[in-house]
Amino acid sequence: MNQPQQEKIEDIDRRVAILIDGDNAQASLIEQILVEAGKFGNATIRRVYGDWTTPNMNSWKDILNIHAFQPIQQFRYSVGKNATDSAMIIDAMDILHSNHVDGFCLVSSDSDYTRLATRIRESGLLVVGIGEKKTPRAFVSACNVFIYTENLKRKSRGNGGGNGRKKTSNLTDQESELIDLVSQAMDMVGPDDDGWTRLSEVGTALRRIDPGFDPRSFGHRQLSQLVKGHSREFEMRKVANGAIIEVRLRD
Repeated sequence: MNQPQQEKIEDIDRRVAILIDGDNAQASLIEQILVEAGKFGNATIRRVYGDWTTPNMNSWKDILNIHAFQPIQQFRYSVGKNATDSAMIIDAMDILHSNHVDGFCLVSSDSDYTRLATRIRESGLLVVGIGEKKTPRAFVSACNVFIYTENLKRKSRGNGGGNGRKKTSNLTDQESELIDLVSQAMDMVGPDDDGWTRLSEVGTALRRIDPGFDPRSFGHRQLSQLVKGHSREFEMRKVANGAIIEVRLRD
């Protein structure tokens, strides 16, 4: 299995299709999935597959619109057969031949996607897999990069987030949500060994996570002013004779 390279957001122009097997993935990890996929490109296609008439898909319904995912309905035609796999594979091949993306993020722990991942790689496109540690080795090895969901940090809004950040008292819900969002963007970019991230790259990542993000919504004209206003959570510094601003989480 190839290991992910620490590429910078501003250097990545890939268009990525995120295809999720809703029968075989956790809806609670959708934000972390977006962050991980965002490290490799801009998620221009976002789809969740499953039989939306069944109760087990209920957990996905509330988050579809929030994160702009398209639900793809696939009825179960017979007991014991997973029609979702076939629908997702057919769509993936259609997307592949459309030349509209440069990579795929396949979210599932099912070995049925092994041949699909191999076929995409043979075409020279990036394949990122996301699934549980129980995922068969064949599927893991077929991907350029495979990320185990057990390694994704669960995030709980207003509870200190899931970015290793301690809860800060006297924060409003809006402030807690903002700090979680900025922390997610920093994770997407990938800090250096000392935790520093370029603020310009964090801004790009913020727009990928939330296209409606605007510092003015939080009372600041610029992102640097917004981050500086939360100095208890973040610290900033200027490098390269002041031409570059970097930011990191405080311990």
